[in-house]
Amino acid sequence: MPTLTCIRAAISLTVWNAICYFFTMKKKCFFSFLFIFLLFGSSHAFDIAGIQPLAPDGVFSTFSTESLPKNKVSLELTLERSREADFYRSTIKGAYAISDNLEFIASVPYVLHFEDSIDGFEDIAIGFKHRFYDEGKYGPSLAYLLTASIPVGHDKLTTDGRAGIGFILSKRIGPFQGSFNLFYVRPGNGELNDEITFSSGIVFSATHNSEILAEFLAKKSHFTSEYDQLEARLGYRLRTTDSLFTTIGAGVDIKNRNPEYRLLLTITFTNAKDKKKIQRIIEEEE
Repeated sequence: MPTLTCIRAAISLTVWNAICYFFTMKKKCFFSFLFIFLLFGSSHAFDIAGIQPLAPDGVFSTFSTESLPKNKVSLELTLERSREADFYRSTIKGAYAISDNLEFIASVPYVLHFEDSIDGFEDIAIGFKHRFYDEGKYGPSLAYLLTASIPVGHDKLTTDGRAGIGFILSKRIGPFQGSFNLFYVRPGNGELNDEITFSSGIVFSATHNSEILAEFLAKKSHFTSEYDQLEARLGYRLRTTDSLFTTIGAGVDIKNRNPEYRLLLTITFTNAKDKKKIQRIIEEEE
C-alpha cells in the first residue's frame, strides 16, 4: 500500500499539471496527466455509480439542465481507478435527445478487482432528463430526472434494481456555470437503505476549447443511515476536436481522518455542434 507521502506526491503532480495547462494553455501539459493516471492509484470506498452525466452537459456526477439538440447523440467512456477499497471501473454511457429539452441517458458500469476477486457489471442505469424551465436574465433553468436501474449486476455489486428522482438547477454568470442536484433513489433490495445525494458543480470556460471543473458531492448511500461520502473533485475538460471531449479529474474524500483519493479519465464523442459560441451585439449610434 502506498504511503501518505506517495499519495500526496501523486496529487501534487496532478495539481502541477493542471496549473501548467491553465497558465500556458499547451496541450502537452493536459495530456501529461494521462501518464500520471496510468501510474498512480486513487482511493475511495466503493459506491454505486448509477446514472451519470455526459460531457459537456455536467461536471463529473453533477448534471446541468443543458441537453443535446433534438435527434443528436453522445457516447462516453469513463475509466476510474480507486484504492481502499481497491477496484477499477469502466463505464459506457450514452445520451439521445428526444427533443431540445428531453434527453434519454443510459450508463453501463463494469467493475474489476473489487475486494481482489470480484469482477462484474453493476446494475444498468437508465433515465430521462427534462428541462421544464429555461434560464432567464436573473432566474435559473430547472429540470428533473427520472431514473431506474435494471438488476443485472454481480451479487456484490447490485441493489436488485433502483428507482429514483432528481431535481436539477443551473445558472450561468459570465464564463461560470453553476449546477445543483438533489437525488433520491430507492433500492429494489428491501434490506438496503434509501440513497440521498446532494451535489454542486461549477464549470469555468477558461478558453473556447477548455473548461475548469469543480464539484462537491455528499451522499447517504444504501449501506448506512448517515452521510458516509463527502467528496471534492477538481478537473479539466478539453475539446480536442469538434466532436471529441477529453476530461481528467481527481477526487478526495474530505470526511475521513485519512483522506482517500480517486482519479477519473473520460472520453466523449458527440455529433452535436458547439452550443457555447459567444455572440457579440454591436449597436451603432445614430
